[in-house]
Amino acid sequence: MAFRGRRVWLWRWRRNPLKRRADALESWVLLAVWAAMVLAGVLTCLTTAGTVERGLARERAEWRPVVALLGDDAPGRAGARTASSNAERVWAEVRWSAPDGSPRSGQARVRPGSPAGTPVTVWTDPEGHLVGRPANPAEAHTRATLVGGLAGLCAAAVPFVAGRALRTRLESRRIEWWGREWARFGPSWGGRPTW
Repeated sequence: MAFRGRRVWLWRWRRNPLKRRADALESWVLLAVWAAMVLAGVLTCLTTAGTVERGLARERAEWRPVVALLGDDAPGRAGARTASSNAERVWAEVRWSAPDGSPRSGQARVRPGSPAGTPVTVWTDPEGHLVGRPANPAEAHTRATLVGGLAGLCAAAVPFVAGRALRTRLESRRIEWWGREWARFGPSWGGRPTW
């Protein structure tokens, strides 16, 4: 088991006579990358989550439930009306009136075997187009948090990748420098000692 010694905090920024300019530059690049990752990730997360939540709140305010009538008999057989049958729905043609009074029609999920003329609740936007049920406040908050978190991670990945590329370039330059120094001093080490 190797002895590691005690951990020294902020060792990259401490004075050291063996520290090269490239080491100092790399330490500042690392600090800048971490700061940019945190800043970009948090700002993007908060901005995106707020935008999504405001959009979903606008949908809740603007979208309205409308009673539509089933145009034709729904496909399938009508079964027992139990709580579990709510999940069993089929697509069928429904008709409703837009806010301006014009007739509209579209496809909606209904119970199988429902006869023509059965009232069905559908959601419409201000123009009368068929839309899905808007998210309630809890669903909207969860959705906004997930989308914001994903956007924040993607935004934080940009400075991370740029920092990795820069550190790789610094590392290759450091290896080239070591190679030049070894070529200069290496041959003098190969001789026999003169004591």
